[in-house]
Amino acid sequence: MSSRRGTPRLLAVARGDEPADLLITGGRVFLPATREWLDTALAVADGAIAGFGPRDALESVDVGGAALTPGFIDSHMHLESTKLWVDEFTRAVLPHGTTAVAADPHEIANVFGVRGVAALAEAASRLPITFGIAASSCVPASVFESPGAEIHPPELRELLGLRGSIGVAEVMDFPGVVRGDPEVLAKIAAAGDRRVDGHAPGLSGRQLDAYLAAGIESDHECTALAEAEEKRRKGMWIFIRQGSASQNLAALIGTVLEHGTSRVALCTDDREPDTLLGAGHMNDCVRLAVHHGVPVEDALVLATANAAEYHRFDHLGWLAPGYQADILAFDDLASFEPELVWQAGRLVARSGQVLAGAVPSTPPPSWMYGSVHLSGTPTKEQLALEGRGGLSNVIGVSPRTLSTKRLRMDVGATGSEVARIAVVERHRRTGRIGLGYVHGFGLRRGAIASTVAHDAHNCMVLGANDERGPADMAVALARLAELGGGQVAVLDGEVLADVALPIGGLMSDKPAEAVADEVEALAKAASAGLGVELEAPFMQLSFLGLSVLPELRITDRGLVDVGAFELIALEAGEEDS
Repeated sequence: MSSRRGTPRLLAVARGDEPADLLITGGRVFLPATREWLDTALAVADGAIAGFGPRDALESVDVGGAALTPGFIDSHMHLESTKLWVDEFTRAVLPHGTTAVAADPHEIANVFGVRGVAALAEAASRLPITFGIAASSCVPASVFESPGAEIHPPELRELLGLRGSIGVAEVMDFPGVVRGDPEVLAKIAAAGDRRVDGHAPGLSGRQLDAYLAAGIESDHECTALAEAEEKRRKGMWIFIRQGSASQNLAALIGTVLEHGTSRVALCTDDREPDTLLGAGHMNDCVRLAVHHGVPVEDALVLATANAAEYHRFDHLGWLAPGYQADILAFDDLASFEPELVWQAGRLVARSGQVLAGAVPSTPPPSWMYGSVHLSGTPTKEQLALEGRGGLSNVIGVSPRTLSTKRLRMDVGATGSEVARIAVVERHRRTGRIGLGYVHGFGLRRGAIASTVAHDAHNCMVLGANDERGPADMAVALARLAELGGGQVAVLDGEVLADVALPIGGLMSDKPAEAVADEVEALAKAASAGLGVELEAPFMQLSFLGLSVLPELRITDRGLVDVGAFELIALEAGEEDS
């Protein structure tokens, strides 16, 4: 990524020989290295900070005692989880102070491959945000998934050559890393001197040692404090995640309180658009860290200087001479809602609103539409699991975590509260369908379905475990095909609500506010209409297909025991009971 290379004019302004483009006066500047606040002016020229103190300037802005901090940096996120194309995402997060992200676009990569990521990189390059792109390393996430495209070492090297590339994205095939799989190790080696991100939920002991010895440097999947601390002790960077469905900050922030901020940063990973517009983005993570006892200055470091250090955004994370002028001005620091946001020295947001013309439209190419390819809409008979007696392997879901449990249940027993689940391959018209059961979702009637289904993004549908369930599941799948991708709630054969996601079956082409409204209406339909009890139910649904998260998952190929890393039968044998 970019490093600090001052122009002759920037040096002239720094010396005081030429006027600055902008002089910000009356502010208290945050200094990450010393955790101090300095009362000084900031001089800006050519999009960078020229120096501290008074200067002649073409424009002066008095911020009236505001706290000035660097722009916030998301250390790990997926654009596709926001359901917004990159220009709408930028419009959504700039007012909250996010001016840079480290993105893994492996959702687009699973649908379209290298050309999908290249289209995103091109669109992002024209926007007022530093959009670092990590080269997706696990497409598909495992051999049990059926994506629309695959990334092998040659394709990974192509991705690393794209504009904005920052390294190799989360290596989710941790069993492959631990056993020394040659292709996985080749992908890690392709990073060269750039970063290699990890994805190692629950990994510890010798397996973690092997994972780190292979060259993995970070992890955002910690859910328990002991796990985070073992990984920190072994030199791993920990990204504390606060997403829509997986909310780990409260459980993990103790490691910062006990051991300080070294090798820790904050991330959102997966946030829905209504969360972005309501709670916020990285500013929400900082706010929560402070709420849980982290000093304000340490919380700011986690979202600025530390994230910049890890990703080698050498021009970001500080308000100091030579750094890019990504500046946030807070009239009320406690709110963590900036009054003013500058990106590369240009004012882009004020009072929670993006300024007119600050973010140009960069629409996706037309070939990103029409990506749902079914061999035919499945019938209710194809989605049914009737006449199966005895114990079944059931996916156990819990609130506020993406981890599941492998349960053994009699799904026909009264009060078992299970739902049906199906995954339908949608890229190559194979007609393949994986069938199973889920406990803990709270779905009591009807069906919900989604083409956002990590990471292969086939059609995933959840239906009630009654005689009506398979019919509603079939209606939901037909609606997904009609929309060209999206999410839907169905009851008694009628569509209650839906969100169209025609860009790769992953993202909307509507403004963020409209998408957020649709997402909220869909969640309300799932809750009030169908009895779903989980927060962010569609985010939870989308992860039930990710075959590298513990313990039990489902793909179009069937149930996956992630611990054993193998496909298992729906029926639970006597040895499992």
